[in-house]
Amino acid sequence: MRPRRTVEPPSRPAPQARINDYIRASQVRLIDDDGSQLGIKPTEEAMQYAFDKGLDLVEVASQADPPVARVMDYGKYRYELEQKAKLARKHQTQINVKEIKLRPKIGVHDYNTKKSHVERFLNQRAKVKVTIMFRGRETTHPERGRDLLMRLAEDVQEIGMVESQPLLDGRNMTMVLAPTKNAGVKRDAQNENIEQREEAV
Repeated sequence: MRPRRTVEPPSRPAPQARINDYIRASQVRLIDDDGSQLGIKPTEEAMQYAFDKGLDLVEVASQADPPVARVMDYGKYRYELEQKAKLARKHQTQINVKEIKLRPKIGVHDYNTKKSHVERFLNQRAKVKVTIMFRGRETTHPERGRDLLMRLAEDVQEIGMVESQPLLDGRNMTMVLAPTKNAGVKRDAQNENIEQREEAV
């Protein structure tokens, strides 16, 4: 019976970009850490050059012939890339869509409650899908639902604009409101005033 073959796990995972010992090409076009071209060098020589400066040899253009490698601090380079990616994610605006459901014969109190929910969602920079639910013979008067939706749009026009006009789909009529540039402005100003008062105490 043959002995079982064991495979030693790698001491460290291969990085996304080939650096140092992971560079497979026998020679590279070398770029110094200050951006100057040093010409085509054997990979071993280029690696030793980087090590002598206390830096890494990083393959930056693997498709070139020979590949282009640059002398740099790879740890610092990865950190800067991660910070840029984090900043880009921070500036991305994630739009949430909330839904509010109404009945055509909604009472005044319930309407005001639903309207306050819509205003809160818009001030949170979320889109709001407003749905009118018709029952029975209510479907024979879709104009009542349309009038209610347009009334709501008019009531919140300072912070919300109609992105999708009222559309009847079966027994439901829907309209989508999107936040305007004024949405959330008052709340942000109030929060800023509160923070300033807390700092002054």
